[in-house]
Amino acid sequence: MTVRLRFAPSPTGYLHIGGVRTALYAWLYARQRGGEFVLRIEDTDVARNSDEAIQIIYDSMRWLGLDWDEGPEVGGPHGPYQQSERLALYREHAERLIESGHAYRCYATTEEIQAARKAWEEAHGHGGFRFRSPWRDRTDGDPEVPHVVRFKAPSEGETGWDDLVYGPIAYPNAEQQDFVLLRQNGLPLYNFGAFVDDLTMGITHVTRGDDHLVNTPPQILLYRAFGAEPPCFAHLPMVLGPDGKKLSKRHAAVAVLEYRDLGYVPDGVLNYLARLGWSHGDDEIFTRAELIEKFDWSACGRTGSRYDVKKLAHVQGAHLRVLTNEALAGLVVPFLAQRGLEVAPGDPRLVAAIEPVKLRATTLVDLAEGLDYFFRADDALVFDEKGAKKFLVPEAAPLLEAFASLVESTAFEAEALEAATTAWLERDGIAIKNLAQPARVAMTGRTASPGLYETLILLGRDRALSRLRRGAERARGA
Repeated sequence: MTVRLRFAPSPTGYLHIGGVRTALYAWLYARQRGGEFVLRIEDTDVARNSDEAIQIIYDSMRWLGLDWDEGPEVGGPHGPYQQSERLALYREHAERLIESGHAYRCYATTEEIQAARKAWEEAHGHGGFRFRSPWRDRTDGDPEVPHVVRFKAPSEGETGWDDLVYGPIAYPNAEQQDFVLLRQNGLPLYNFGAFVDDLTMGITHVTRGDDHLVNTPPQILLYRAFGAEPPCFAHLPMVLGPDGKKLSKRHAAVAVLEYRDLGYVPDGVLNYLARLGWSHGDDEIFTRAELIEKFDWSACGRTGSRYDVKKLAHVQGAHLRVLTNEALAGLVVPFLAQRGLEVAPGDPRLVAAIEPVKLRATTLVDLAEGLDYFFRADDALVFDEKGAKKFLVPEAAPLLEAFASLVESTAFEAEALEAATTAWLERDGIAIKNLAQPARVAMTGRTASPGLYETLILLGRDRALSRLRRGAERARGA
């Protein structure tokens, strides 16, 4: 049997990072088992849906590399999957349930339901109300009169399943009421729409947050009413903030595309999300291929995992630094452009400069910041004022001028420059620290950079000389 899993977000805003973790686990299992991953858009909440939000879902999934086999823009006999385009299918399945005696048309008004609730609460207190429709066993209603379609839920026994994460779970049927399948306007409620979609798409495994645990019994009852085998269910605990409460914007970025804009790389985000509720020994860093190979439902935790910004940064940085310099050059260009620096991805200076700079970078924003001084005009170099005040002092001016003359007259190779500089400093009894930091600040504007001679080579002779002499002028005027 081919395993088929789905991700079914609602287009009501940004794509939440917690939802992406759900999609990731489904995607990993589908890829591991040679199965299929389906994307569908649950867009029946007309008041809150937007085309922009749908596009955000597509852009987020593409950026993360969570490709789908069926769904929007894949084509073929299946998809695109948007619930708003499948309303006839829901009506058809509702009619089949009515014909088989598992559902009925309910003409009870909102006022009648509220009156029944009030009577219950007066007799029994708040909580526990289950609406018992007077239309449950009637067949004399007019289909042309506004009505909802309700499922005839059993009131005895229990409905349970063996959850892939939580293990055996069962709910008493007495807790169920005759839940609504279709509203008066013909739109399906969540449980019915999801059930019909999963049934007709042949979904074998349903992965979702554990806030959907209460939705599973009604859906299992619907499968039984159709004489169909329910899929396997995997319910995942919530992603929590550092304070143990539901992850929100006050804790960290929660929209997927925010991470893209902050300069994260997709594999770093996915690696961290995979480990946020799943473990494989003490291993922390995984390639995408390793996640596919090692993922296992039994290793998913049953309690909420707390989002840790520092751990995310550690994982993200590890993934950034394993990318080739050529790959990083292509990725960092837009972030350099945001700083007003137009650099071509294939610029050999860019590729060369990345190697020493990426060792200090966690994100592409960090990388762009570290590369800034290599590509900024000499007269526009941005100085760390504290560093400049400390190191570009009058006594540093003659050292910078002498160093510039040495660089100008020495073969422009790191080893030759180092040898000539060492000989000069030893001859004149000058400590390397008295030259290195003023020269670093003069050439880069900052106190931390690649090594002195590496920086010279990366800048090139002409730019290095220009900056050293500008630094001497600034030091003399300090």
